[in-house]
Amino acid sequence: MISRYVALAGLVTFSAPLWAQPATTKLDTVSGVPQIDKTSQTQDIRLRTDRDDRMTVPIHLSGAGPYQFLVDTGADRTAVSRELVGRLALPSAGKVELHSISGVSEINTARVQDVQLTRQPHTIEAAVLDGANMGADGIVGADLLRSERVEFDFEKQTMTVVPSTTPDFRNEGETIVVRAWRKNGRLVVTDADIGGERVTVVLDTGSDISMGNEALRRRGATGAIVDLRDAVELQSVTGAKIMGDVMSIRQMTIGGIQLNNLSVVITDAHTFKQLGLRDRPALLLGMNAMRAFKKVSIDFANKKFRVVMPEHSQLETQVASRGGH
Repeated sequence: MISRYVALAGLVTFSAPLWAQPATTKLDTVSGVPQIDKTSQTQDIRLRTDRDDRMTVPIHLSGAGPYQFLVDTGADRTAVSRELVGRLALPSAGKVELHSISGVSEINTARVQDVQLTRQPHTIEAAVLDGANMGADGIVGADLLRSERVEFDFEKQTMTVVPSTTPDFRNEGETIVVRAWRKNGRLVVTDADIGGERVTVVLDTGSDISMGNEALRRRGATGAIVDLRDAVELQSVTGAKIMGDVMSIRQMTIGGIQLNNLSVVITDAHTFKQLGLRDRPALLLGMNAMRAFKKVSIDFANKKFRVVMPEHSQLETQVASRGGH
């Protein structure tokens, strides 16, 4: 049997209070990512905030639906809930190994026809997971996003998934574009540093909070990272749990963008090993960082991370000079 590999690493939930941020932190971070209003059926979908809910979009499968799927740029494979597989009698597509933040496990897959995210239907082999662990009917991964652009308008509280060929907001306000590259389907940014040291950043909309590896923790000796002395428990899409420590990054630059006092969970997540990032400083950039901006777009086809800076804000987010500060 030929082994295949699936990675659904970005989606995590917290089974303990998340963190206590220092009083000086002005970043717009939240303990849970807003969920999309289930009454909307359009591609431009309004967000709302519910406890323990995250970002979802309405997806049609094999002519049925819509069903609520999480949008996770940190997952390389789309997943569907075990309950939905039974309800729609989706055929089995065999077993694969799934890589999550907690490790590797063997899971079933299902063949899903006519998956409609935007206008182009797809036929995919989706990982089958428990809906309770995902918190939704399924996960939209990078395999469905490879020709799309995910846009967030945090002022209007909307999210849009559109083809990458659709005109974007490049001429709006103070816009910064950061080039990225692909690794296992994800978008990765290498033009980033913390305390003057290079950091690899993986864009991850499926995680409520940003996560760093142990190599990043060791950089705390430079004073760039502050230990907030708060431990949390993270739960993966498989239901397995790992522990992490909450810390604050005093200053971080990504391309021409500077973020101050960014809360992160430092953990020995399997994701870093799977991406070959275990031994060098790396960060999964979650929604608590992205919500600091007015708008964000993640363009998979063109490998670009684009942000519009807030015009009038108390957020400690600013344009950094290329030479750093």
